[in-house]
Amino acid sequence: MSIGELPEPFARLLGTVAARHDLPITLAHVDYVHDGTPLQGFIAEPAGGGPRAVLIFHAWMGPGPYVQARARMLARLGYTAFAADVYGAGVRPSTFPEMRAEAAKYYDDLPLMRRRAQAGFDVLLERGFAPEDIVVIGYCFGGTVAIEHARTGQASAGVVSFHGRLLTHEPSDAGAISAPLVILTGGDDDIVPDEDVKAFADELRTAPGLDWTVSVYSGAPHAFTAPGEKYRPLADARSWREFLGFLDEFAPLGDPLPA
Repeated sequence: MSIGELPEPFARLLGTVAARHDLPITLAHVDYVHDGTPLQGFIAEPAGGGPRAVLIFHAWMGPGPYVQARARMLARLGYTAFAADVYGAGVRPSTFPEMRAEAAKYYDDLPLMRRRAQAGFDVLLERGFAPEDIVVIGYCFGGTVAIEHARTGQASAGVVSFHGRLLTHEPSDAGAISAPLVILTGGDDDIVPDEDVKAFADELRTAPGLDWTVSVYSGAPHAFTAPGEKYRPLADARSWREFLGFLDEFAPLGDPLPA
């Protein structure tokens, strides 16, 4: 598959977003290194670069066509979108046992997960973006990565988790979170049951002044935004609109997009 080509159903997902500008979209792989491990992310941006950036963390299959589609959707809106690589260049598990095993390496080593997340954030810093111009998001495994990155205290414009696991910490480090936080989760998520949502919200309540939102979408299972068996178009559309509202509030582009 060439870098400009998206297979179905990801091409169809990209087609749900119309461009807000007339600039061509630049697509490229980005090679970088963390602690000796080669990584390869993917960047999509309007020609000349968007004035604000979105850092995207992938689900447990790695940074494949799904996050590439999301990055291109954001580039159509005017953002520089960088899909980071948590696993390592060439590490793209394709079976359920492989995905589970690879993700477990990071769930079992949250400090490593956080450092890999920071390496992706640093790519955007090195491209000249200020922390307050970067929104951090993630899907499934990547939603957890985004939250763990927020727990390091790294400043950003905001953090959004799409159906990520909601891990609580004892002792709590929720007070370290400095960015506005939005949790978008499914009402029928067997991976993130109601008790996990409540426990996570209760932990956030211990951090005075933290700006946070939890939205639960009825009938939505885990991975409800990802095309496939668990895809729920209504929940996907509603969560995307909520995300766009968050961007408009905390990382607005202005109109028209600067040339």
